[in-house]
Formats: sequence, structure tokens, C-alpha cells
Amino acid sequence: MADQEVQRASTYAPVNIAVIKYWGKRDTKLNLPTNSSLSVTLSQDDLRTHTTATCSSSYKSDTLTLNGSDQDIAGARTQACLRELRALRKEIEAKDSHVPKLSEMALKIVSENNFPTAAGLASSAAGFAALVRAIANLYQLPATPTVLSRIARQGSGSACRSLFGGYVGWNQGELDDGSDSVAYEVAPASHWPGMRALILVASAEKKDVSSTAGMQQTVASSALFQHRAENVVPKRMEAMEAAIKDRNFEAFAALTTKDSNNFHATCLDTDPPIFYMNDTSRAAVRMCETINQVAGRQICAYTFDAGPNAVVYYLAEDEGRVAGAFKSMLGDLTGWTEGVKATDVSAGMEHVAEMLKKGISRVISTSVGDGPRKTEEHLC
Repeated sequence: MADQEVQRASTYAPVNIAVIKYWGKRDTKLNLPTNSSLSVTLSQDDLRTHTTATCSSSYKSDTLTLNGSDQDIAGARTQACLRELRALRKEIEAKDSHVPKLSEMALKIVSENNFPTAAGLASSAAGFAALVRAIANLYQLPATPTVLSRIARQGSGSACRSLFGGYVGWNQGELDDGSDSVAYEVAPASHWPGMRALILVASAEKKDVSSTAGMQQTVASSALFQHRAENVVPKRMEAMEAAIKDRNFEAFAALTTKDSNNFHATCLDTDPPIFYMNDTSRAAVRMCETINQVAGRQICAYTFDAGPNAVVYYLAEDEGRVAGAFKSMLGDLTGWTEGVKATDVSAGMEHVAEMLKKGISRVISTSVGDGPRKTEEHLC
């Protein structure tokens, strides 16, 4: 029957890794942050979520499948996104009686990640960004990435930044309803295309303390947290935007490493303390410090989200000195950019080399990338 036809739309959405971290919520229901944040969107050629959204009058209920496993679609965060997207579709349907009533049909959503889920690689950010963008395409919504970022934020805070490519800010906002807590483009990927990222996967296991739980523990118990949110981050946001617009890597690198260290200091100041970094993480920090010391300037910057995986930013022109140095210790692993040769800086670094070899399971070489891409490759 015609009214049982399946409508579908698919999209890819990218991972983003923050250089000024989001941590802590002033409203847990709406995912409103206590501070603004800024991230780099990574290439979907290397890290992405692929989502297909379909609807049909023949479906009995909404369903969600991730990496082949059925998920609980009744969760408040997912339902908040679906509710807002359906409301926007209903506005279109109310204006034209001939438009199919897609908002009244059940949804079938199928997603796949090409990277470990729940291991500190921003899987929820890419996942909710893909879910929102795919359904928006399915519903043919004339919504801008800014509007969609407000919706995706309710699923996962950092998902709002994955609605844009390049360098992306997220304004914490001031209004109680969260309408001004949205993502915005600081600069497109084309503004500074030489940015590279080397991801050292230290653990593909699920985190002991989730980001959601960790944030609230920190807000409730850390004396450092309030100072970070009120004094440290606002200044760094302004400085980081300037560094990106000026393509000043040394300023970018200094801010990135300092903010990562400050964020993890608040985690350690939490009661009980939260340990997202491990010995392998700390070995990666020492390696970055050595690379910069050998270069005589800051040519790489490390950052760690709520997990042990290191993300090392550097410029394409320094790939040999940065990625090459890590390859000298981790050359047995795959994932390196083609043509990168090992650069030995291991003198006196035997313990660091041992820790990296023992703890790093995967290497992902990537670069700054674009925002969500519509695709005709459907998963269902």
C-alpha cells in the first residue's frame, strides 16, 4: 500500500575533539553547560557515525540499533531529540495538507560507528549529530545547523559541535530554556587545512565513570571547578578563537595542553577522584614534551577527553617530526599516514617507549574535516 511506503534518509557525521573542554552542566535535563567550549571536527574519512533513519505507517514503534545491537530508544535524551524534530515536521504538515504525515509514523534508526564506542572517542557526539541530521533530512526540515545543534545538544552535549565542520565553538548560553546554548562555526576546515591529529587509542574498553556521572560529581565536589568555569575558560575561549583565526599553532598548542591539564585537574579534585588518564596517557604526554624540546618550539599538542586516549594535534609540515617520532616506538601498529617515516627520539626514553608499546592498541591518523554529509548508502 502507498501509505505503507518506507521513507528513508542517511547521513555521516563526524567526531569532534575539544581543545577547550566542556565539563559540568547547569541543567542536566537540557544538557546546558557550565562553560563554553571549542573543538576541532575530524575527518569523516577516518572517524564517523553512519546513520539511516526510516519511517513508515507499517512500523509499530520507534526502534534504534547501534552496531548491530538494539538500543533503548525510550531514554529521555533520545526522546527529547525525537520530540523536537517531530514538532518541526508537524509545523510543515500543518501548513500543507498534501504533505505526508511523517511525524505521526514510527521511526527505525540504524547506526554504525567505525571506531570504538564509549571509550573516550566522542562516540555519543557523532552518534546524536548523525541521528538528528538524518531525521532532519528524512523530514525535509529547513533547519540550519545552528537550530539542529540545539536539538542534538539535548542528546549529548558535545554532539552540537558535530553539526559543523572545521573549528567549532559551543556557546554556554544564559537563558533557562537553552535556546541560546548552540554551536557556531569559528572557522571552516578550509581556513586552516594543515591541522592534523594523531589518535593513540590507549583503551577500547568502556569507561569506569561515564562523562555524565563524572561531570556531576565534579560540579558537586571540586573546589577547582568553579574557578575553571568562571575565570579560566572564558579567557581561553577568546584566546583560542584568536589563535585559530591567526593560524597561530604555538598559541593553539599551548592553550590546548593547558586546558586538557586543567580539566583533568578538576577530575582529580573530585570526591572521589576520577582517573580518566592512565600510565599510557602520561607516557604520551612525556613523548609530546620531548618532541617539542627537540624541535625547540611547540610543534605538537596533546589533549585528553574523558578517557585515556591521547589526541595529538600538529601541522602537516611537522608530520615527520611528530607522527614520525611516535612511529619510531609504535611502528608495528597500522593506521599511519602513508609515507610517514620513523624519526628516532628514543634516547633516554626507554620507559616511555615501553609504556606506549604496552598500552597503545591502535593508531588513527586524521585531519580537520567537514560537517555531516548526506549519503545514499542506506543501512536499512
